[in-house]
Amino acid sequence: MDATERMMLSFTLNGRPVEVDVEPSDLLLDVLRNRLGLKGTKRSCDVEVCGACTVLMNGLPVSSCTTLAADADGQTVLTIEGVAQGGELDRVQRAFVEHAGMQCGFCTPGMVLATTALLNVNPKPDNAEIRHFLRGNICRCTGYIKILEAVKSLV
Repeated sequence: MDATERMMLSFTLNGRPVEVDVEPSDLLLDVLRNRLGLKGTKRSCDVEVCGACTVLMNGLPVSSCTTLAADADGQTVLTIEGVAQGGELDRVQRAFVEHAGMQCGFCTPGMVLATTALLNVNPKPDNAEIRHFLRGNICRCTGYIKILEAVKSLV
């Protein structure tokens, strides 16, 4: 591939402007993990089913394993590394800790980001709305009860 087939992306990542040159076929997940060193976004299913690769783009959850990096150009992207501010966990992260809403932690970044997006869209969701919004995030350890308790504590 010659240099003319590459493209320069500019976007806001975790509150900071970034520029990165990519190939048109690069996935956002790979750019975040391999080019920008943000390992909190996980690779798991590669087919937009499990939620481990969830990031927020313009405040809404997207599966970075199936999103082209080029789609982030000019957008705002939030990964789990950008959620805590000033060394302090944000309220969603604290709720997951306080309610034991995690065990192995593999799904936790996606769950935290999906919850953050939900509360931005609807600060007072009912149980059905919480379950609906988190439906794309799979957890193999917790049985979901503690995750739901964590989210409910924020309402």
